Order: sequence, then C-alpha cells, then structure tokens
Amino acid sequence: MNVKLSIVEDKAGFRTSLMQMLSNASGYECLKTYGTAEEALRDIPKHPPDVVLMDINLPGMSGVECVRHLHTAAPQVRVIMLTVHENTENIYAALKAGASGYLLKRTSPAKLLEAIQDVVDGGAPMSSAIARKVVQSFQDPAPTGTKWENLSSREQEVLDMLAKGYLYKEISDQLHLGLGTIKTYIRRIYEKLHVQSRTEAVLKYLGQENSKPR
Repeated sequence: MNVKLSIVEDKAGFRTSLMQMLSNASGYECLKTYGTAEEALRDIPKHPPDVVLMDINLPGMSGVECVRHLHTAAPQVRVIMLTVHENTENIYAALKAGASGYLLKRTSPAKLLEAIQDVVDGGAPMSSAIARKVVQSFQDPAPTGTKWENLSSREQEVLDMLAKGYLYKEISDQLHLGLGTIKTYIRRIYEKLHVQSRTEAVLKYLGQENSKPR
C-alpha cells in the first residue's frame, strides 16, 4: 500500500518539485498540495494523508501553529517540518506542537523518502545538522536521581541516539544490533518513561536535560 502524503508549502517552485519527486517515487502518493496553513486546515481533516510535509515559514498562520491545530483535528496524521533555518527554538516548538520530524529543505530526495518511511514506522527523523543544534542545547549529562536511572545503560544509549535524530536502522547499524532488538529497547524506553511515541520520549529527555541548573 502506498504511503499517502500532502504538502503545505507557499513557494510554488519547491512545492511542485516535491510533488513531482513524490509522484515518481515507488510506494508514495502525493494526494494534495497547499500554499497556506489555512487551506491545509480546511481540507486535510477531510482527506487525511499518512504524512504531511510542512513548511515552517508560511504566510499568515505559521507551520508550527498549523501542526498544533492538525494534531487536534487529525491526530492520526504525522507531520514532518521542512525548513531552511537550523533554529533550535523553532525545532523545539514544532516538536512540542506535535511534529514527528524536522528536516532541512536541502535534504536529498533519498534521505527525505527514508525519513518519511521512518515516520510511518513510528520514528522522528531530523537532519543531522538540526539534530546537532538540538543536542548542543542539552550537552550536560542527566543529573543523578532522575527518571533515567530506571533505564539500563543500553536503553540510555538508544535514547540518546534517538534524541540526536538517528533513524532506527542507523541505531541498529551503529550498535551492531538487529532492528528488532532496537525496537524492543525503544518499546521498553516508552514504558519506563510513560510515553507513547518517539517524539514524546525525546521531548521528555531534552526537557529533563534542560531543566538542570547550569
């Protein structure tokens, strides 16, 4: 079954390029494109795709606000933010609003398709440059006596890699473990942190890191 996508992007040239790339990719189907958040909010809940590619800087309502409203109106729809800028504040705001991933617009078509599949599988991909920006904001190790003590050392290692934007397969390759094993670790992390998704786990992790005194 094809992965169904919609695009919210105000730049007509980039919107058309994305649509053509997705239409030519095997296993993917571009349902609709929108030039504004307002258009998207009126239509997407009626015709929900699996994944929305969302520009963060839109005329009128911003992409972050659009995600927040979509998260309520169509919670089953996963959103990947697309941006030119590596702005940590925008990244965190988008993830808090309900975005499942955050990529730079210069991401290659192959990497974008890989990220879309990762989101469908429950992941939360980030461009490596964006992941570095986020991690730089939370460099200190977690303080002792926190919820992270409930995680095994391997689970903490996996969670740290999730926060850095690694795809599941990349974590599997880096740790020389099977993909099924990695998914088992991630399921245990969710249970111990009392979260339902990778995005929630990463936000809780980054929020805990940011809450300690500097």
